[in-house]
Amino acid sequence: MAPGLGCCLLLLLLLLGGSAGQGPQAEEAAWGRARYEAVKKHLGAVGALSKQYWRYLACRLWQEGCGEEEEEEMEDEESRGNSGWRWLLVGEDCLDVVSAWYCSFGKCCKTGDCRIVNNITGLEADLDRQLHGQHLAKEIIVQAVRGFLQSPRPRKALVLSFHGWSGTGKNFVTRLLANHLYRDGLKSECVRVFISLFHFPHHNYVDTYKAQLEKQISETVQLCQQSLFIFDEAEKLHFSLLDAIKPFMAQHDNQGDYRRSIFLFLSNLGGNTINEVALDFWRAGRVREEISMEYLEQRLRLELLEPAENGYARSHLLKEDLIDFFVPFLPLEYQHVKLCVRDAFSARGLPYTEAALDEVARMMVFVPKEEKLFSAQGCKSVAQRINYFLP
Repeated sequence: MAPGLGCCLLLLLLLLGGSAGQGPQAEEAAWGRARYEAVKKHLGAVGALSKQYWRYLACRLWQEGCGEEEEEEMEDEESRGNSGWRWLLVGEDCLDVVSAWYCSFGKCCKTGDCRIVNNITGLEADLDRQLHGQHLAKEIIVQAVRGFLQSPRPRKALVLSFHGWSGTGKNFVTRLLANHLYRDGLKSECVRVFISLFHFPHHNYVDTYKAQLEKQISETVQLCQQSLFIFDEAEKLHFSLLDAIKPFMAQHDNQGDYRRSIFLFLSNLGGNTINEVALDFWRAGRVREEISMEYLEQRLRLELLEPAENGYARSHLLKEDLIDFFVPFLPLEYQHVKLCVRDAFSARGLPYTEAALDEVARMMVFVPKEEKLFSAQGCKSVAQRINYFLP
């Protein structure tokens, strides 16, 4: 057996050793300390493990007793010929395996929860590279999420409301956000996705839905304090469901557990206003990047408050200012659709030419009738349309 593999097996067996008597309700700290002592005891029985090596192992697994002198002491040991212990500490691979295994049981990562990664740098890079024509969405989302995660004691949960036509990137950004906040992305046990017409189809059962929704949110937060709740087709949610989750988003001194949660609402509502602003800028000869949130937000709020059959207008979310940021997704123009086509080819590892990108983009329907400026479907169905150009 290779020394590295033997090391990992030995350490894993030692970590597992002495586990009898630990009840399932034991505190994580006590559990970790028990394993710490068990490993120390067993390694001591194996041989006279030097103090320097033990401190190094404890530092790597439990972040205890770490210091710059550890590596220097290890080098001194080897310089004196004490290399017999090298098989126990064969390098980063072995300790990474053991550390990852240990982390799957307890809180030992920088975020305090190994299910959470919070890679905002990666999120920003992917938005820059893969989200086309959405300068406002990129800026608002990165700043809002970064500021929220960096706050040591946020006053309330972060609530973002995505608005715009279908195919402009709302679901795409939601998936990127989940992938960069959680190790398992949308499949994480910290993430819950609700689709209005799928999860809450019948208004006659709204009271049952309310109880189920409140229970699911509470259980998710208990399991994972930094939770992500996604509501797709939010404009079709019954207003009483929105009001039912209002306490989880509001500021309450006695509900600190929910302050680390993030709520996302995805809606086509407001798309007409957003498109009118973008069209007005184009007709005035101004580039879309000049559209500011200050110019757009008030008009967007007015449309959301118009009397209509939508949950936003009838709920208390807007009236009580529970939504922190309205995120507008602008309609996509021809050049943005071409970039989506390029990404679709690249994602499948297929070669492409400028002529092929143009041909796929021209297959989309563009509006208004006179200008033919915006893609009516955004980038939806682009990935399917490239099939026509495959041999």
